[in-house]
Amino acid sequence: MKNIVCTSLLLLLSLFSFAQVGAIKGFVYDKANGEALPGVSVGIKSIKKGAQSDVNGFFNMPKLPVGTYTMVAVSMGYDPTEISAEVIADEIISVKIYLSKKTKELKGVSISSKREEKIFDTKVGMTRITPKEMKLMPSIGGESDIAQFLQVMPGVISTGDQGGQLYIRGGSPIQNKIMLDGMTIYNPFHSIGLYSVFETDAIRSADVMSGGFGVEYGDRTSAIVSVTNQRRKQET
Repeated sequence: MKNIVCTSLLLLLSLFSFAQVGAIKGFVYDKANGEALPGVSVGIKSIKKGAQSDVNGFFNMPKLPVGTYTMVAVSMGYDPTEISAEVIADEIISVKIYLSKKTKELKGVSISSKREEKIFDTKVGMTRITPKEMKLMPSIGGESDIAQFLQVMPGVISTGDQGGQLYIRGGSPIQNKIMLDGMTIYNPFHSIGLYSVFETDAIRSADVMSGGFGVEYGDRTSAIVSVTNQRRKQET
């Protein structure tokens, strides 16, 4: 008789334990746009139970013991998200989980530049002439100077008194800009007699730019001749 009673009690306890289960089902969405997220791993921390969302973002975890659990949803490119859910006996609990995309805070970047150095570092279309190079060239008439040197450069055609008018790379003389220490000089080459406005011994260098020069030179489209004198070098 005792054996029958014990067996009956064990059966009742087993049936009672079997009845103390429930289920959790739900959907996983993108928090920003509300779209369903497939392939999200959804698990319960305290027990080894988990599921993965399908193409519609749906997941299902059946036969869970009754209790309150912390659920964790993890997906690549999103921050892990935790929610709390209570499993009730013989009931299916529906939940919705929203994931936020990962955000990474970037450190500030400081960008600086040196405008004048950038201009002088530009080598495209620029030729630098020195007084030494000018004096090595045979004189056509008068003193060897920058005007006579420019006449033998590629792409330069000269007309007028001792090369007073320069056509550089097909442009007219008015499209050239001649400068001395940053100031514009008009009609500088052999405007009177055989001598140029620029004294060869007083020049430190002359940069001839036939292309690639910046907007700071104005609306000239043919060439820029920028002359720097020796005194300017001492001042700097």
